[in-house]
Amino acid sequence: MSRFLSWVYSPKVSPFIPKSVVCLLEGYSFQKLQKDVFAGLTVSFLSLPVAMAFAIAAGVDPERGLYTAIIAGFLSSLLGGSRFLVSGPTGAFAVLLFGIVEKFGYSGLACATFEASIFLFLLGFFRCGTLIRFIPYPVVVGFTGGIALVLASSQMKDFLGLSISQTVPDFLDKMYINFTHLSSTNFWAVAIALGTLFTIISIKIFSPRLPAIIVALVVVTAMSTLFSLPVETIQSKFGVIPSSLPHISFPEVSFELMRKTFPDAVGIALLGAIESLLCAVVADGMTGTRHKSNCELMAQGVANFGSLLFGGIPSTGTVARTVANVQMQARTPIAGMVQAMMLLVFMMVFAPIVSQIPLAALAAVIVYVSWNMFEFKQIKELCHVGWNEALITLITLIVTVLVDLNAAVKTGVLLSVIMFMKKSTETSTVNVFAALEKEEHECEVGRESDGVWKYDIPKHVKVYELTGPLFFAVAAQIMDVFHMFDATTKTLIIRMRSVPFVDATGIRALKRVDSQAKAHHIQVMLVEIKPNVYQQLVKSEFFTTFDKDRIFQTLKEAISSVPPCDFPD
Repeated sequence: MSRFLSWVYSPKVSPFIPKSVVCLLEGYSFQKLQKDVFAGLTVSFLSLPVAMAFAIAAGVDPERGLYTAIIAGFLSSLLGGSRFLVSGPTGAFAVLLFGIVEKFGYSGLACATFEASIFLFLLGFFRCGTLIRFIPYPVVVGFTGGIALVLASSQMKDFLGLSISQTVPDFLDKMYINFTHLSSTNFWAVAIALGTLFTIISIKIFSPRLPAIIVALVVVTAMSTLFSLPVETIQSKFGVIPSSLPHISFPEVSFELMRKTFPDAVGIALLGAIESLLCAVVADGMTGTRHKSNCELMAQGVANFGSLLFGGIPSTGTVARTVANVQMQARTPIAGMVQAMMLLVFMMVFAPIVSQIPLAALAAVIVYVSWNMFEFKQIKELCHVGWNEALITLITLIVTVLVDLNAAVKTGVLLSVIMFMKKSTETSTVNVFAALEKEEHECEVGRESDGVWKYDIPKHVKVYELTGPLFFAVAAQIMDVFHMFDATTKTLIIRMRSVPFVDATGIRALKRVDSQAKAHHIQVMLVEIKPNVYQQLVKSEFFTTFDKDRIFQTLKEAISSVPPCDFPD
């Protein structure tokens, strides 16, 4: 047993061992089982309505959302790298999936899900989990806010009970169609939607431990059925929800369809990875635990493939259900598995009753979820941080709403890179030592100094100090040093103690400085190079044209090695 445990916890194996296995090896007691069962049962009350609501928002039948929450929820908890993460359909996915269904139907969505499941598994297998952290926070806040707006707007038809036969994925077109059909508003549907919202908010305020969404849906469904209100229900639009899981079947996949849905599959995989790992980070922050990012991505890949086999839709980690799982004092991933099994029980027992839920009530649930998705506090904080972050967030949000999520993430990341390069360019400077020497002569007594003023720098020597990373965005600054030369300059000393790294463009700039200096009969010396920068110069074969005897450890050594030069008066 000890040999097995040492194998499990070895550095090569440990990142891929599911948390469910780790928790069982640590010891699983009856008390933990009680807490997990209670948490799983409670979270299942939240998962049941939103799984159907997000499936409808994605343009598919509501039972597909239940299949996803059951199969993907169970597999992700069984194989995942987080103790508390709960997976299922999400609002973020609903916006992305609706466009795929409109273009290619469910077969196209199934094909994209198949590709995305492979991408997710490979991301985890090749240990790319940490790379997701490089998605800038303003981008995440921006596309989350954009998704919330698109998701809420998609429910306007059912919220108002509008009689609209056509569906369009574009945000502006959808809003135009909704406004042109306002005359067909069903005020009974509006009353049910507002009543659902009022009930949810009231319960959240006065009895926060109750499953507010379930209670609200039970109340409005009972009233709608009792009084035979003229509103559209799940059954009237989609038929009765099945009371069992479908048989396992693999959808038809063609190369042509895979080619067409490839960009959408990449979007599903990217969003699924980001959402899942963000959920895991949130759970870690609440509990003090640590998740395994690569194991979680592999589990999400398997979970999405399993959902596909049962006719489901893409799945990812859900913040609301994960937080509820933690708040209900779950202890292990078994809580997530219990949640999935309880959903299966509810579907088998209560399918006829669930089919009577008014679509207006589900629309109100999604509007409530969208309101919580829109991170007002985070957007306000980013605005206070600086205009760069606020601009990235705003543009990402606008592109998400007006174009799509894939374009929004690409645009946001590109803007972040540009802003980063701009800041790096501003912080990377070329300082002339003549100015530094003057400043240090005037410094206060006792102030720490780098000692430049102690050196007797000859008139024919120019000393420059590079500050900041030497990469492509700032390499051109080095070439500006030649504009400061005069006829008396015979030696150029470049001090690099403050250069943390250098790229190929920066190395090429140094080579050009040396070649131009030779053309002007000027000798170039490099001093105080950091070890990692020196290694980069070696690897790039910099020293094939630059003699190593012109490299010095200290500025003092370089100055003392400069040959004297006499100039006529």
